[in-house]
Amino acid sequence: EVMKRVKNNNKDLILVLILVMVISGIFGFIYETIFYRIELGYFIKRGTTFGPWIPIYAFGGLLIYLGTNKYKENTFYVFIISALLCGLLEFITGYILFKVSNVRLWDYNAEMLNFGNIGGFICLRSVLFFGLSGIILMKLVLPTIYKVKKKLSNEIFKLVTVVPSILFLVDFIISDIIKL
Repeated sequence: EVMKRVKNNNKDLILVLILVMVISGIFGFIYETIFYRIELGYFIKRGTTFGPWIPIYAFGGLLIYLGTNKYKENTFYVFIISALLCGLLEFITGYILFKVSNVRLWDYNAEMLNFGNIGGFICLRSVLFFGLSGIILMKLVLPTIYKVKKKLSNEIFKLVTVVPSILFLVDFIISDIIKL
């Protein structure tokens, strides 16, 4: 009985983490759509996929969960850890993409509010936004996921999690293949 609960908890955690990634990817898409609408004065499609999600935000959401879950009661820790982890993710990803593939998916050198800009890969605004996003994820989104999970049957929750994650994954793969 105990082992069955542990296995179910692991499956539940995996489903929650997948849903966190999908929601974070969509959240990033919405944020960037609004930000660039304000900066440019018109809408542009952000991200490298066809759908309304940005993969680096999905991985950032996963990092936030993994890095802050045991500190989730301390909002300050969640903010600082989220800002640091996602700031590192953004810097390392941007730097490697540029140095290895000569690709820049973002460049803070050319954006507003770019104080603390390091090589165009990261700036203070983005790091502060990641910290705030960590608080939103851990204090609002995650509790909502668990409330919804409690109200739904396991099968429906799996469906709610697996369908968008499959769409996200297929979109990510197809977008990469088409760009080759």
